[in-house]
Amino acid sequence: MPISSPLNNVSIVLVDTRTPANIGATARCMMNMGMSRLVLVNPPKYLNEESVKLAAGADNILTQAVVTASLADALVGQNLVFGTSRHQGRLRKNIRSPREAAESISPLLAHNKIAIAFGSEINGLDRRELSLCHEIISIPSSRSFRSLNLSHAVMIVAYELFCASATGIRPSTAELAPAEDVEDFYHHLQETLLMIEFLEQDHPEKIMFSLRQIFGRSRLSGRDVRILRGILSTIQRFMK
Repeated sequence: MPISSPLNNVSIVLVDTRTPANIGATARCMMNMGMSRLVLVNPPKYLNEESVKLAAGADNILTQAVVTASLADALVGQNLVFGTSRHQGRLRKNIRSPREAAESISPLLAHNKIAIAFGSEINGLDRRELSLCHEIISIPSSRSFRSLNLSHAVMIVAYELFCASATGIRPSTAELAPAEDVEDFYHHLQETLLMIEFLEQDHPEKIMFSLRQIFGRSRLSGRDVRILRGILSTIQRFMK
């Protein structure tokens, strides 16, 4: 894959994967679709005969994988984060199909790093992990059997990204804020809303989840974050 490929700015993030075989199969899917950056959050011992066999030639993706202890650590430096989930839930609004997500991601790849997170084979991403994601990808499937193998889910999303990146869509000049800066803003927002008693002291999570989705849809730039945090700091000074 050429060094200049925009798909080099896509990270596939696997969270709490249970079996090395799925990690190896994911590496193969990534190489098929021109992707190279694999991030593993709290993985099992994955460099073994089983994973290498299923990687089927994509061994370098396995050996170069980045390993982190938490999803928050994995997202440092990323500008836009998609989580994957088959549980859409009534409170989730920022939900896209793989094709819709790919079409919205492709123009951003020239100037932004994009992470796509996949949860464990059994439970997927939990609510806390999904709260770190700016938008959600949900893969349509038969109502009679919605469960997808992890590597199959990666392949569907990777295929749509590969196709979208090959269409020659005009790149966007937008530069989004790093995920850790957006996360700092959310902590600042929660602190301020607790101070003015907009949030319940014991249960701020529900409203904060909705607020994260509202701002997630906005795809905040660094300047946006600085302005919003300036407003919050001013509110806090007046409250004190």
